[in-house]
Amino acid sequence: MEALVRRIAPRLEGAPVRVALCLPGGLRVGDAQAAVTLRFDDWSSMATLAAGQIGKVAEEIVEGRVQFEGSMRDLMLAAAHLLPGSPVASNTHWWEQVVRRTRSLVQHTPQRDAQQIQFHYDVSDDFYALWLDSRRVYSCAYYQSSDMSLAQAQESKLDHICRKLMLREGERFLDIGAGWGGLLLWAAEHYGVQARGITLSRNQHAYVNRLIEQKKLQGRVRMDLLDYRELDETQGYDKIASVGMFEHVGQVNMGLYFEKILRLLRPGGLVMNHGITAGGIEPGQLGAGMGDFIGKYIFPGGELLHVSHVLRELSLARLEMVDVENLRPHYARTLWAWSDSLESQLEEATAVLERSGVPQRAARVLRAYRLYLAGCAMCFEQGWISLHQILATRPDGDMHTGPMRGAQSAYPFHRGYMYR
Repeated sequence: MEALVRRIAPRLEGAPVRVALCLPGGLRVGDAQAAVTLRFDDWSSMATLAAGQIGKVAEEIVEGRVQFEGSMRDLMLAAAHLLPGSPVASNTHWWEQVVRRTRSLVQHTPQRDAQQIQFHYDVSDDFYALWLDSRRVYSCAYYQSSDMSLAQAQESKLDHICRKLMLREGERFLDIGAGWGGLLLWAAEHYGVQARGITLSRNQHAYVNRLIEQKKLQGRVRMDLLDYRELDETQGYDKIASVGMFEHVGQVNMGLYFEKILRLLRPGGLVMNHGITAGGIEPGQLGAGMGDFIGKYIFPGGELLHVSHVLRELSLARLEMVDVENLRPHYARTLWAWSDSLESQLEEATAVLERSGVPQRAARVLRAYRLYLAGCAMCFEQGWISLHQILATRPDGDMHTGPMRGAQSAYPFHRGYMYR
């Protein structure tokens, strides 16, 4: 016990916020005026902290074996300081790669993917509505100006994607993993496209179809409960977007995913892949137990690749990358906006979860999401994970003539068209 205290106590010094630890038996270590206090019920939890397993400590908090006092922002400042090093995975042993690929193969069958998506997105629509914007856009916002609200930044993101894709009236547009329909409906209402979205979430499917009916968009917008692997390829789409979805595809299926997009996309068309990417070069989840925490409580089956690996898989599928934009700091700000919103209405969030299908585990779900939102905000701030928008084309083989000679796609070979 004394050895554990000796290992941890020096780490409390120099922290950006004052931290105190209440140990089993009542002993208190750290600042008397602490901004963050962690209370441990048993010494095994203390040993986890001493080992630098921050994700395991988060698990102990979710399960009620560790309690904390203080704001989520201060807690994350303390957590980053208490880590013994960077959590970005750097293991390159061949057997670890084999284990990861085998696990990915098992986790990403159509049936398992559906179960994993429903585990996360079907918790409760009302719960998500508490802390998302009114359009329920559950992906990185785009803060085009620093004074934007979350809702404004989300609309800015939706329009940024539509402009990048050069959406035109009457085009066939596919949204893979359409969520609560933010992009799907924005594209239809503002750009006049024939829009189709797919999801594996029953809640999202029902919600978007209600919106389509309310907005009288039947015949122009369609939302299906469907796996991307089952999409019909006979008609083809002019433009495709996939936002916050390919994180669920799995390393083993990444090539299949991009090859499917190639077959769905008409020659010369554009595809936007907007998704979270790993901070570390080698495939693998965040270390210090953080990746395990997210996999257990939030996104089972989620896998991240470095953007260089994503681009390799995209290129092997014969898609041509024409533009890449890193929105990492935008996602940190987005996540803090979500976290702050949830923190400001914890009582209501508890009541919503108790009325939902998870009343017996409402407290655990809420603790998990509080830690997840704030923890991910910290990870994006630190650069341990990132977010990239990748714009790609399916070359049409047409060499054209004149100034666009060799273009082979709708992309005009300059970025000016993306910005007003």
